[in-house]
Amino acid sequence: MSDPSNHLGLLLIDFQDVFLKAMPDRERLLKRTTFAVKAAELLGVSIAATEQLPEKLGSTTEALSSIWDVNTPVFNKSAFSALEAEGLHRWIEANQIDHLLIAGIETSICVYQSAIQALGEEIGVTLLSDCISERRPEDRGPVLEQLLAMEAHVLPSETIFYSLLGSADHPQFKAFTQLVKNA
Repeated sequence: MSDPSNHLGLLLIDFQDVFLKAMPDRERLLKRTTFAVKAAELLGVSIAATEQLPEKLGSTTEALSSIWDVNTPVFNKSAFSALEAEGLHRWIEANQIDHLLIAGIETSICVYQSAIQALGEEIGVTLLSDCISERRPEDRGPVLEQLLAMEAHVLPSETIFYSLLGSADHPQFKAFTQLVKNA
């Protein structure tokens, strides 16, 4: 049986300081997303990031860009959907990704439009509920309800990564539990 993490991709959408400053829960968001990045790397999940107009709005926050692998691709975009970023589809194809784990800003705009487009292209979507955020918390519920109705999944990052481990017999279990303890 093949490793399920081989067909997953963690997509980090627009974790730029200009957007993070507007998030009411930015400290928690960065802490949980840091955990997700480290867990993805530990379990062999491909990671990519997008940046909205980085020449005007800046690049990914150093809190995240300093922890991921140096070969992690970062795609510039101007459209709200991350899937419109030049090169992102090639990354999906090259890594044989059929399901995206999505973390990012902002739930009601770029995360939503990226999820809608992925689902429309028959790419599975799981929003990491502890790794997404929005300026207006009241927008979250209706957006997630709509995405759930469209067969997206919404789950916390630990739930996803424990599911990938499957059991305490997994060779990375001990290292993973250290990540959990430090998160």
